[in-house]
Amino acid sequence: MPLHLHWFLPTTGDDRSVVGVTARDSLRSRSTTRPPTLDYLGQVAQAAESAGFEAVLTPTGSDCEDSWLTTAALLTTTRRLRFLVAFRPGVIAPPLAAQMTATYQRLSGDRLYLNIVTGSDADEQRSYGDWLGHDERYARTDEFLSVLRHAWSGEAYDFDGEHYKVGNGQLRRPASAPPVFFGGASPAALPVAARHADTYLTWGEPPAAVAKRIAKVRELAERQGRERPLSFGIRLHVISRDTSAEAWSEADRILDSLDPEAIKAAQERFRSSESTGQRNMAALHGGSTAGLEIYPNLWAGFGLVRPGAGTALVGSHEEVAERIEEYAALGLDHFILSGVPHLEEALRFGECVRPILRKSLDLAESL
Repeated sequence: MPLHLHWFLPTTGDDRSVVGVTARDSLRSRSTTRPPTLDYLGQVAQAAESAGFEAVLTPTGSDCEDSWLTTAALLTTTRRLRFLVAFRPGVIAPPLAAQMTATYQRLSGDRLYLNIVTGSDADEQRSYGDWLGHDERYARTDEFLSVLRHAWSGEAYDFDGEHYKVGNGQLRRPASAPPVFFGGASPAALPVAARHADTYLTWGEPPAAVAKRIAKVRELAERQGRERPLSFGIRLHVISRDTSAEAWSEADRILDSLDPEAIKAAQERFRSSESTGQRNMAALHGGSTAGLEIYPNLWAGFGLVRPGAGTALVGSHEEVAERIEEYAALGLDHFILSGVPHLEEALRFGECVRPILRKSLDLAESL
């Protein structure tokens, strides 16, 4: 299987440090030195395309710009780059989502990937009008994805579930159904991933933990008797430099820029999160700024203040490539990477790390 490299579109804003919770701002009012203007996001997208990345993950949440509108606006600024659009199934009806994805595929020339985000923060879900509990949200996502695939078939269908009921549904069929990326580490999430995902995503834990989760999802998928193949992906930040010393110096600079009060506030929030994955990220460092290298070249500093993916590959270009190769050997096909600032780091990775990977791995060419 070829290795697929993806980048990240910072629709919350960009900076030279970690964009996370500060002592003065909430998750929904972050301040950054580079606001997420269409012009700047266009530069990041173009840099990712130039650097050879296949797609850019565009996040969802009340603290960032809408992923659908933003990526649609960027289609004409890029030629081949695909957009991995994250969205929450609980805040949109599945037939409408199916219509939106079909339209997006036609207008973009099949450049859409979907990242299903069930939602882990109860307060944020309620701000969208969603009052379901954690496990109920995954049960609803299960139905949502079933309806989505029915609609993508182009055939008339009825659906009668606990959360959704559709009568005589039919949609103009997309040229191709967009691949579905799906993450979640809880017992409620894993069976849904095994049934519906084209690519199961995990955050950057040490290789042994990642291998264990891959094995569990693969086992659940085999029980489903599914016809579609299942691939696996990982979400990581990157601090790659000409020498290991330079890379760790940059990690130290980022760590020194973090406000201790921001770390405290973020960790309190993360420890009480409904998300198993978020609690796993917080447990990697326990809120301490000491001992953040939790595995060779794997640094947990981002997770001190940043929700979601909290680890980075840190080292020389050769060391970063070696760690990616190590993860790839576990069966990971997709690597969703990022660095701060996203513009410069996309180009640096494309120029310095990607050629090393191309020599040792079957690296998918950007489309």
